[in-house]
Amino acid sequence: MIETREAEERVVLVAVRQSDNDNTEESLDELEELASTAGAVSVARIIQNRESVHPGTYVGKGKLEEIRQAICEYDATGIICDDELSPAQIKNLEEVLEVKIMDRTLVILDIFAARANTGEGKIQVELAQLKYRSTRLAGLGSSLSRLGGGIGTRGPGETKLEMDRRLIHERIGQLKKELADVVTHRELTRNQRKRNGIPVAAIVGYTNAGKSTLLNTLTGAGVLEEDKLFATLDPTTRSLKLESGQEVLLTDTVGFISKLPHQLIDAFKSTLEEAVYADMLIHVVDVSGPQMDARMHTVYETLEKLGAADKPLITAFNKTDKLSEKIPVRDFKADYTVMISAKNGTGLEDLKDAIEQVLRNGKIYLEKTFSYNDAGQISLIRKYGELISEEYTEEGIAVKAYAPVEILDKIKQNIH
Repeated sequence: MIETREAEERVVLVAVRQSDNDNTEESLDELEELASTAGAVSVARIIQNRESVHPGTYVGKGKLEEIRQAICEYDATGIICDDELSPAQIKNLEEVLEVKIMDRTLVILDIFAARANTGEGKIQVELAQLKYRSTRLAGLGSSLSRLGGGIGTRGPGETKLEMDRRLIHERIGQLKKELADVVTHRELTRNQRKRNGIPVAAIVGYTNAGKSTLLNTLTGAGVLEEDKLFATLDPTTRSLKLESGQEVLLTDTVGFISKLPHQLIDAFKSTLEEAVYADMLIHVVDVSGPQMDARMHTVYETLEKLGAADKPLITAFNKTDKLSEKIPVRDFKADYTVMISAKNGTGLEDLKDAIEQVLRNGKIYLEKTFSYNDAGQISLIRKYGELISEEYTEEGIAVKAYAPVEILDKIKQNIH
């Protein structure tokens, strides 16, 4: 019996540190994790201190020789640069080093291609890949054909790389039309939710912060949980019943990452817009991670780009079960902060209380006596608001509650 398996990709990680304030080592730690998620083994890392990246070869001549020696010493099959490379840089590096040349963007796109499950996700990934590759055909062609499989060949693959630019742009146009249909459907769903008056909370955060685990623990959603970057791409929405009886929809969103390729922001805009149209954001933060502050900054930068930075915000500092001792944490951007462990369920009641408080802040306090003929209107308050008390009197049902403005308008229209 002949056993066949894909050859292991062994890569050298390369970065340019442009100032003493750059978190280059942490960025390479993340790049190593990305490479591992994509199926490659990092065998060495090389950092060059430069004021700016070399326009032709990313690093200078001296470092190129050091990279070449590392490739030989560790029998590497390729390199991954920590920044997005230009077509000229890819071509020049490939000619000098004679191995597969990849950058951070290509690796992220490759992971997305492997993780997309829904039709929408696959369309978005292929669109992002083709946009990236259409400007890099000359540089990527020989590099990707050097090895039969591995990083960069998922999704559209080499067959589409062989198409000329005209065909690629035709395919991009077709994908944009398909995506427009999906966006229309998503907007209809959002409008339906709005008409129903059910508030939406979007769960956002850095990749692998525990968003899917939180959604599963709160709602039993059954979303894939893995200790890997971008374990889930496709958004999942589930209903959560709060202590007051009010229902809220929780939507899991794709994880953010530093140096998120602009092609992905463009292609995944309809998915990321779940955060834009939500009534509140739940920002899940891995409190056990050494890069916590930097990752929080990345999330807020991305939300700013999306136009979702002005939403009521709850920051849930997650993975407290991994802490050996309590550490002081705060988030000045958040309206409420809670300490939780989505894995073992601690702190989730505090999170639900914070959600209740955000919802209450957006409602109007109501004290009213409904006639018994209009008793049905109280069910609207019970479903979409917070019913504090109801007392049956001779005049009718005396109610104290918090209710959204649109529900109060409906009640006024239906009272006899």
